Amino acid sequence: MTAAEIRKAFLDFFRSKDHKLVSSSSLIPGDDPTLLFTNAGMVQFKSVFTGDETRAYTRAVSCQKCMRAGGKHNDIENVGHTARHHTFFEMLGNFSFGDYFKKDAILFAWELLTRVYNLPEEKLWVSVYEQDDEALKIWKDNTGMSADRIVRLGKKENFWQMGETGPCGPCSEILIDRGTEAGCGRKECAVGCDCDRYLEIWNLVFMQYFRDHDGNLTQLPKPSIDTGMGLERIAAVLQGKLNNFDTDLFSGIISAISSETGIEYKKSPETDISIRVIADHIRAATFLLSEGLTPSNEGRGYVLRRVIRRASRHARLLRVEDPVLFKFVDSVIDTLGDTYPGIINEKERTRKILRIEEERFTKTLNQGINRLDSIIENMKKSGSDTINGEELFRLYDTFGFPLDLARDIANDSGLKIDEAGFSLAMENQKKKARASWVVEDIRSPGIYRELIDKYGPTEFLGYESISGRSTILAIVKNGKETGKISEGDEAEIILDRSPFYGESGGQAGDTGTITGDNMKSIVTDTRKPAGNIHLHKVKVISGDLQKGDEVLCEVDKDRRFAIMRNHTATHLLHASLRSIIGEHVKQSGSLVSDDKFRFDFTHFHALDGDEIEEIEKMVNDVILENRKVFTEIKTIDE
Repeated sequence: MTAAEIRKAFLDFFRSKDHKLVSSSSLIPGDDPTLLFTNAGMVQFKSVFTGDETRAYTRAVSCQKCMRAGGKHNDIENVGHTARHHTFFEMLGNFSFGDYFKKDAILFAWELLTRVYNLPEEKLWVSVYEQDDEALKIWKDNTGMSADRIVRLGKKENFWQMGETGPCGPCSEILIDRGTEAGCGRKECAVGCDCDRYLEIWNLVFMQYFRDHDGNLTQLPKPSIDTGMGLERIAAVLQGKLNNFDTDLFSGIISAISSETGIEYKKSPETDISIRVIADHIRAATFLLSEGLTPSNEGRGYVLRRVIRRASRHARLLRVEDPVLFKFVDSVIDTLGDTYPGIINEKERTRKILRIEEERFTKTLNQGINRLDSIIENMKKSGSDTINGEELFRLYDTFGFPLDLARDIANDSGLKIDEAGFSLAMENQKKKARASWVVEDIRSPGIYRELIDKYGPTEFLGYESISGRSTILAIVKNGKETGKISEGDEAEIILDRSPFYGESGGQAGDTGTITGDNMKSIVTDTRKPAGNIHLHKVKVISGDLQKGDEVLCEVDKDRRFAIMRNHTATHLLHASLRSIIGEHVKQSGSLVSDDKFRFDFTHFHALDGDEIEEIEKMVNDVILENRKVFTEIKTIDE
């Protein structure tokens, strides 16, 4: 089966089992500041699993674009050296949100693997959490799996949790024995060994507990299922390959690399590593660039820059001195463009940025060589014979200067390098990177989850009107629900319907007034802490505000219209930027309030004075035309 057929078979199978087909979300998480990149299929369903959001379906299936490079999940150093590590990959997954549980999850997996993919049953193995007797019994009683191929493993291997607190549970991994050819050769080699003989192909997570801050586990009222199967791995298995890079997901890209460099694949272990690095990294760079990310010196942009420069460095090891990565974008599109048309739409921008970034890397690499020459000269004067590890890391971190190149240059000068010191500095930098992304997880407090379950989403009236009558469903003060607040009190209230816009998408929340019989309160902010529930921050000016009261809600009209004008202005600015400096410009963030707005966009360099003046003139000219503005309400699909 081709990879496209494998992907389609997985999605079709679960659609036949009443699962909703959900498109892949972005590689850049839109509402999860704890992640550098989307690294698993469950990320886009995180708020559903935590109870912060409800959807119209309880079963889902997806093929998710994933990225593991930087932060806690970082496979970049292994890429090229192993048969199965990647930065970019696709994750096939099926999910149950309080619908089916262990038995159906196991039976679905077994049916797909043995009846659709036709994998030989006698080569499949299963691991279960050592205390999960239920899963073990289901495997034995319902699949015909012999007991000697069901292995109990500990918490490290077979217990999954979303974080320090929250949903968690045991998991069951499905593995395939690929024979001694893929193994380590040790007599004790078995399931759990780090070699590639017993290869994990699918992980079934049984989310049945909630872990509190004290580490206590309680049963979830609605246990759920989260599974993940890497497309690259299952493609290798079904295509009879021991290396993911030998599948049709990579063959076209590798062929393009070999053709351009003149280096044949599988002729030399050293050049094979470089070819695999380029093949993997060009996929990652193509997808990240297509989603609007640009190389930079911090955060996600830094990871992208590192991926591009690592690929460029390996192109140099293949004796290619000029920019070349941009030439391989077409091969990625040929392989994955039908599934992900976004990379086709952004082809020219992707090629342009890759070329510019490679040219910059050439410049910084030359600067690094000059700096290293200076270090070597000083060392010779001092009589030292080993280049300091921290100096080497500064070269790597500042100029992207590879350690292996530093080693070659040092050897030419009769010097050694402090690799241990370099590794220590690298590890310290990784710890800092991980720490910088251990930020506050902004899931809503439990009280809001309870209120969502109790009352459902707030009906939003604000697209049609800036006023309306509503009923007070709940009052929250100091994190606890209360029945009444009085003059001078401040609290948060939830209404059954509201004209107040909750802060989201960079646009500020509405303010205004809520009044009732002998009661007046002001709304100082509106936000959406979870799902589509609107939380109104109020201060009572006079009287009492009680749960169940019928009230009149009125948005501050002047402020709302000022926000609307600034929101429209962001679209005018975006259009002007694309018209004047190029179609590659993408919005990467914004802030829209009544007195100002900020528009973040991607570009190769800072705008000069003439460009800024031209952009301002275009926006102002359109404003002065006083065109009519029409409002249409459309669904996301539309």
